[in-house]
Amino acid sequence: MNKDIIEGNWKQLKGKIQQQWGKLTDDDFDVIEGRGTELAGRIQERYGISRDEAEKQVKDWEGRL
Repeated sequence: MNKDIIEGNWKQLKGKIQQQWGKLTDDDFDVIEGRGTELAGRIQERYGISRDEAEKQVKDWEGRL
């Protein structure tokens, strides 16, 4: 996961992240604060998927940016 992409452009990416993973709440975004590992963890929690799957989804999403 390229955490620099997420951390460096956090404010711009929040809307795109919410479009991709609509179950994430504003509180989730406050906790994540641009940290890629936190993003994958919150996706894992909200969607009930494995950590590996959450990280794969984030990586695939990053590839489309």
